[in-house]
Amino acid sequence: MRTLCIGALMLVLLGPASTAWTAEPPSLAKARTLYNAANYEGAIDAAAVARRQPAFADAAALVIARSHLERYRQNLDPKDLVAAREAFVTIKFAALAPRDQVDMIIGLAQSLYMAELFGESAELFQTALNRSTLLSTRDKQVLLDWWATAQDREAQSRPVDRRRVVFERIAERMQEELRQDPGSAVANYWLAVALRGTGDIDAAWHVAIAGWVRSTLSPETTGELRADLDRLVMQALIPERSRVMAVRDPQEAVNALRAEWELVKDQWK
Repeated sequence: MRTLCIGALMLVLLGPASTAWTAEPPSLAKARTLYNAANYEGAIDAAAVARRQPAFADAAALVIARSHLERYRQNLDPKDLVAAREAFVTIKFAALAPRDQVDMIIGLAQSLYMAELFGESAELFQTALNRSTLLSTRDKQVLLDWWATAQDREAQSRPVDRRRVVFERIAERMQEELRQDPGSAVANYWLAVALRGTGDIDAAWHVAIAGWVRSTLSPETTGELRADLDRLVMQALIPERSRVMAVRDPQEAVNALRAEWELVKDQWK
């Protein structure tokens, strides 16, 4: 599993305290803090206390639902997935603060993803992305990674001849992201993956090299992106590209491509 995906699938943090939350009861503030610290059992207990106050019942139920999702991701206990859904359906969306509304949409999308409804979850992740101005840069990138991962899982569930349209959708979105943020680790990685998925191995190769160079534009994610690109190139692009090269000996093609890739890494350390 790729480095970025591991980070993306861990959790999308509930946002830092905002002015809209300053009047919240201590139990709800504590629940949010515990959730962000990955203490989901404690977050559920604290949110249950806050839920007794009608004015904060919906925000508290959101913390409970999201905490159960994270417990399910960790332990794969179906009861947590059921508990998350049960908490979500009690929430009045309009009663939530704008940032909490985004977190609810993300949570609903994660619920579908964890139920292996990948295309449906991608639709909800897209809805959340439409409100991503409310998110920090990091959280937006994590959300974008969720969306791409859901799209990729949807593509893999389809017959081979029906996957291309999904990968084209991913490629188009990541090209747009790179126009806005050339250093985006998520976009650099997923563009290469998507182009490979469309069958354009040469383009995927070029994008992987460009991504290696562009990785320095965002130093905080350089190492993770390069690890993911290296894995993609070595395990997928080199074997697949070598098979279409006009050489007699397939191993000769593999060796040539490995040498080319190692040269890029050596020149752009």
